[in-house]
Amino acid sequence: MIPIQYSAEVAAARAAGGPLVALESTIITHGMPFPQNVETARLVEADIRAAGATPATIAVMDGTLHVGLEPDQLEALGQADKVAKLSRADIAACIATGGTGATTVAATMIAAHLADIPVFATGGIGGVHQGAETSFDISADLHELAQTPVTVVAAGAKAILDLPKTFEVLETLGVPMIAFGQDVIPAFWSAQSDMAAPLRMDTATQIAQAHKMRAAMGLSGGQLITNPIPTADEIPAATLAPIIDQALREAESRNISAKAVTPFLLGRIFELTDGQSLTANIALVRNNARLAAEISIALADQAE
Repeated sequence: MIPIQYSAEVAAARAAGGPLVALESTIITHGMPFPQNVETARLVEADIRAAGATPATIAVMDGTLHVGLEPDQLEALGQADKVAKLSRADIAACIATGGTGATTVAATMIAAHLADIPVFATGGIGGVHQGAETSFDISADLHELAQTPVTVVAAGAKAILDLPKTFEVLETLGVPMIAFGQDVIPAFWSAQSDMAAPLRMDTATQIAQAHKMRAAMGLSGGQLITNPIPTADEIPAATLAPIIDQALREAESRNISAKAVTPFLLGRIFELTDGQSLTANIALVRNNARLAAEISIALADQAE
């Protein structure tokens, strides 16, 4: 048996067949300092409720997979030390050994699928890191998208990555990359990029229909919905490019690698943008949560 605990709110929504949106927990434990991490998580959950769906923040706590966190659990997770960062490779081991861990995109997709939650909102997916041709540093998120049938709403892949290689891998793996409301793939903190979108959809209903059609056809994997950050909140790509390059050079000079790369780069970019990157990050996560709620509602409506 998998030890799964549903929050009271999520349990009620499941019993009523209501729309649910999964949320990851690494943004709480590894993305921001306390108390801003908890405040942001609560804002994102509130956005989903305001849109008419139920949020299900996912984490492993003391060997139990929690789908939805009670307010005191969210507060405790936001202040916890030495929380593991869980992906496909280690989520089962963490549960089996009674550990505590926050879920990445890949682990959240796995948990969402176990809980029959078809839609997941995040900030940006992981992908192919710069220099991966020698380091082979490629996120497990990409293969998860190819095998787990969850629709993931993100502002593209994190801009610190090799974006063209990331989207080439997704194409090879057969993952639909759908740009919402525009013809190019957004670049996380920036609404626009020079990468044409393979697919475009303009409504949550279209996205929900595509999700259901994949299931009807027996196609494995999910969909990546790339939702551009609102232009009022973005950092233009031209402004970010030299900042990202500087952070990458510093990481290389300090021999920072593997799981330490992303936290270092995001932290350094926060410093170099005087905190603007974090402000933009919060805005895009909230924007993605609102769209994910619309998609979940559309899926629930189509099931009736």
